[in-house]
Amino acid sequence: MDFKDTDVSHARELDARDELASYRDEFVIDDPNLIYLDGNSLGRLPKRTVDFMRNAIEHEWGVRLIRGWNEGWIDMPTELGAKIARLVGAQADEILVTEGTSINLFKLAAAALKARPDRTGVVSDVLNFPSDLYILQGLIELMGKKHHLNLIPSADGISIADEVVDAAIDSKTALVSLTHVAFKSAFMYDMARVTEHAHKAGALMLWDLSHSVGAVPVDLNACNADLAVGCTYKYLNGGPGSPAFLYVRRDLQAQLSQPMWGWFAAEDPFAFDLEFKPANDISRYRVGACPILAMKAVEPAVELLLEATMERIRAKSVQQTEYLIFLADQWLTPLGFILGTPRQAEMRGSHVSLRHPEGYRISRALIESPPPAVQVIPDFRPPDNIRLGITPLYTTFCEIHQALDRMRAIVEGKIYEQYSSERLTVT
Repeated sequence: MDFKDTDVSHARELDARDELASYRDEFVIDDPNLIYLDGNSLGRLPKRTVDFMRNAIEHEWGVRLIRGWNEGWIDMPTELGAKIARLVGAQADEILVTEGTSINLFKLAAAALKARPDRTGVVSDVLNFPSDLYILQGLIELMGKKHHLNLIPSADGISIADEVVDAAIDSKTALVSLTHVAFKSAFMYDMARVTEHAHKAGALMLWDLSHSVGAVPVDLNACNADLAVGCTYKYLNGGPGSPAFLYVRRDLQAQLSQPMWGWFAAEDPFAFDLEFKPANDISRYRVGACPILAMKAVEPAVELLLEATMERIRAKSVQQTEYLIFLADQWLTPLGFILGTPRQAEMRGSHVSLRHPEGYRISRALIESPPPAVQVIPDFRPPDNIRLGITPLYTTFCEIHQALDRMRAIVEGKIYEQYSSERLTVT
């Protein structure tokens, strides 16, 4: 993708041609002096969510009270799941919104290992989000240390070669559990290829879609994926700590058994039987009562993505990440920055990592510099990654231009030296 030059006028031209530009007005943007490039950690608040939640609180809870359970609440995990299914290439009855990502990963990983009792291998990779690895390690401990976790290495800390993945999966592998888009580098696996290789070896495949859903097209059914989990507070803009979702392919739903036998996972929860009889559909992967208000906040945000379509969102994401990399090459590489993300668009999600030895202090300077300097909110991932999230529904090309220009000024002027290297609790 060719860009004319680094002048801001080119960014304005790109914004003028943006067919998704109107969606920016759908979000609460309170400070015009703030450039928000952290939607890959927490999405902005959609304006329509405010009225939607007001009705949920004042009318559905305030007026209808417990009657709300029979007026739609009880079916929210599956009905909202059906909408998310349209974003990830799944059937309406294959996605369930419930609990958090880590809990869902635990449930599905445990079910997978139980379904492969004669196999002892669990495969993941060194680029995976640590929480996923902790869950797998804890599960292995819980199951009596009969399994071993094999982490696929990365030669460059950014991506993983196909042949290295292939070599890690063998006849002893019970489960392959990978994140589709890596949280640090944005490296994106070829989901269909890896899934097919896992199946040829007789293993089950579990994908974490937390940095994929709402950012890149996903087609779980076309890839014949077995299992998946994902969160809703990043590109789905569902709000801080909003409920996660899980996917179980339809033919596996009654075959697998998850370990958390809560009453809503039962065949007939309100029969109050003393012996557990699991549901035969996706409800078997529920546990307890769902957090209705938190779940409500996800719905209008998902509707926005469905309106915009993933094809258009991905096309803009590729163009914007390419533009960001172009500016970084021109302005930041001479200042000691290194690209920490694959250059090939087909191997990259919707965020870009720029690496610098002073990455943390540069990040703090971007966030904390007082006016009139433009403020930029990225996030930092150790040891040296400044992570810049592109969220096409509200990120503009001019914002990308301003953000990278500000990074250049901070390094050229050594402004970052004014900031402490002591880590804040949340980075």
